[in-house]
Amino acid sequence: MLHLQSSGNYINENKSKKRTKTIVLSILALFLAIIMATAAGAYFYFTKNTGPLDADNKKNMTIEIPIGSTSADIGKELEDKGIINSGDFFRLYTRVKGEGNFQAGIYELSPSMSLSEVISALKEGKLFKKPELTLTIPEGYNVPQIAGLISKATGYDQADILKKMTDKTYLNELKQKYPLLPDEITKEGLYYPLEGFLFPATYDFEVKKPEITDIIDKMVEQSFIILKKHEAEIKNSGYSLFEVITLSSLIEEESQRDEDRKKIAGVFYNRISKDMKLDSDPTVKYARKDFDVQVLYEHLEFDSPYNTYRYKGIPIGPITSPGEKAIEAALNPVKMEELFFYARPNGEVIYTKTLSEHNAVYKKYRDEWKVWQEKDKQ
Repeated sequence: MLHLQSSGNYINENKSKKRTKTIVLSILALFLAIIMATAAGAYFYFTKNTGPLDADNKKNMTIEIPIGSTSADIGKELEDKGIINSGDFFRLYTRVKGEGNFQAGIYELSPSMSLSEVISALKEGKLFKKPELTLTIPEGYNVPQIAGLISKATGYDQADILKKMTDKTYLNELKQKYPLLPDEITKEGLYYPLEGFLFPATYDFEVKKPEITDIIDKMVEQSFIILKKHEAEIKNSGYSLFEVITLSSLIEEESQRDEDRKKIAGVFYNRISKDMKLDSDPTVKYARKDFDVQVLYEHLEFDSPYNTYRYKGIPIGPITSPGEKAIEAALNPVKMEELFFYARPNGEVIYTKTLSEHNAVYKKYRDEWKVWQEKDKQ
């Protein structure tokens, strides 16, 4: 028998189809609205962050970009000084665009500059503000030598500079400002708490005679920037940050050439692993606070925790300001079998495996240092 569908059922199905169609169209419209809103928001966000922060404000502001600053560091500084809208956007934008190699220095920038203009200025060194004072700290200088340079450049008394560098209240302020500064800088027995943490570099200042604390702060800040880059390596090294800097300072003093730093580090680690004394001449000079004389046999017995001829292991603290390459050498030593090295005045370093070999090298070249010192005095 043939059954016909009732008209009521047909009408209900037709209504259901229309309702489904309406829901689908509504969902599509909602998705479209969301996409358009997102696109509009993204366009607004992009335009806001790439255009000038304040097109009418052409007042120049002084911005300082320290050596070794990352794009995140620069972005934060630009945002804090009111030059750009977002430091995070600056970091992401420069990464996506492949922008980098920003030049350190002091700049005059204004909120009326677009992001591309700011980036161009930082890359090409445009809009540099000529510093009133430029201070260069060479690699391998120790605290008294650094204080001497500051004194000569500014007119401050060297004793006052050293006094500030050892002031406990000031040191605590630095530790709070730069958390990477280790607690060991205030331990008993150290000659100078900030030894090893006044980074060797060229520093520019806006005034001819900055405050002593401003000068010290800049050097400690630069150490903070460099050490932050190597923070993971330091944690994985098996040594504390203070020990790494101490060992780096020995490497800095013992080497004149880049290719030798990691080899000397390898020798030091070999000696440490065999429970041998490091026997580093620069530690004797530092212990005696006599930095220019040749180390003699009688000097080796000088009783000081800095003297690696008397005490095993890494000395009590740094003996100089190591550069970044010396720090990298301490963190990435060359694996080698040698236990001894001898540095000649011409920069050559001779590596040997046994004490007898080392002594033979020493006897052959030891008089060179006497000749070198006499020439240096002339």
